[in-house]
Amino acid sequence: MSRRSPRPGVKRVYEPPEASDGTRVLVDRIWPRGLTKEHASVDVWLKDIAPSAGLRTWFGHDPNRWREFHKRYFEELRANHAAVEPLTDLVSTGEVTLLFGAHDIERNNAVALADYLAAD
Repeated sequence: MSRRSPRPGVKRVYEPPEASDGTRVLVDRIWPRGLTKEHASVDVWLKDIAPSAGLRTWFGHDPNRWREFHKRYFEELRANHAAVEPLTDLVSTGEVTLLFGAHDIERNNAVALADYLAAD
């Protein structure tokens, strides 16, 4: 990416939607357990922007692997412009909230993705 994007919001997909969320974008490869599409209030599901299955499995939400996960995920995102571009377009046009299903609200792919968008 050549332009710096505003940092989108980040929240668990299980949290109720708020007007301030703007466009709600699910950034997990797998649909969240126990959540119907009607209750999710997901506007866009970008499966292809999620970490690869190998990276996700390796990370396993282990806090000790967070920094390395962050680095490896950034590498995947840099190599996957086709998946990143729709999200950067959304972020450039208005408020966006990245949705994730993980229990850890500080160390997950949506947080890393928001960092990536803000850094480039």
